[in-house]
Amino acid sequence: MKKFLRGSIFILFCLCLPATLMAQDYLAEAQVLFDQGGVDNLKKAGDLYLKYIEANPNSYEAHWKAAQAYRNYGDEANKAQVDGWKDICKEYGNKAMALAEKATEIEPDKVEGYYFYGLSVAVYSDGTGIMTAIREGLKGKTQSSLEKAYEIDKMYNDGGPMIALGRFWFVLPGIAGRDVDKSVELLREFQQNFPDDPEGQIYLAESLLKKNKKEYADEAKGLLEKAVLNGDADQKAEAEKLLQKL
Repeated sequence: MKKFLRGSIFILFCLCLPATLMAQDYLAEAQVLFDQGGVDNLKKAGDLYLKYIEANPNSYEAHWKAAQAYRNYGDEANKAQVDGWKDICKEYGNKAMALAEKATEIEPDKVEGYYFYGLSVAVYSDGTGIMTAIREGLKGKTQSSLEKAYEIDKMYNDGGPMIALGRFWFVLPGIAGRDVDKSVELLREFQQNFPDDPEGQIYLAESLLKKNKKEYADEAKGLLEKAVLNGDADQKAEAEKLLQKL
């Protein structure tokens, strides 16, 4: 009888082992695709993370990485203006939000779930419009998620929670509670820690100009000129556009 039981356990182990190995392959392959980047690869990465989640439903890593992949997929589709990008942002921003929220439930004391929830709402808003997102009650959840990420580790992802929260207070419509002072405060903090980051330079310049164009024109100009020198093609174009308005 004992031999039979040992044999049965061994057979069961052998049957389960391929599925476990396959799940690990999904995780590794998804990471490779994510690192390669590109619209198609980001979607494939997210899909593979979901397959891994099917076998590992309580994996914190897979949930936040799937959220990150789908969030980036929507963001890159928007930047590239691919056909149907608004629908992509709406659908995959929403999926990313759900995955990130689940991550925060699995590990409520870790930063990634809160951070990528906030970023995913932004992508969802690109597809639906910010007022729709606000009507759906996402303003408060986004704020609390980004504030929690900031509280846990504001230096995560090269200061991501600082710049994301600073930008959050800028992009809100006035009727929804835009707070330019908070935006400037957070983006100045980011700038102090990452002075050569072109995105931070552009965002701080925009917030300063919104706060008081006359008073902060020179400072904003200096920031934008640095972004033109150091930024990628999209950042240079945005900085040059803002400089033309000064």
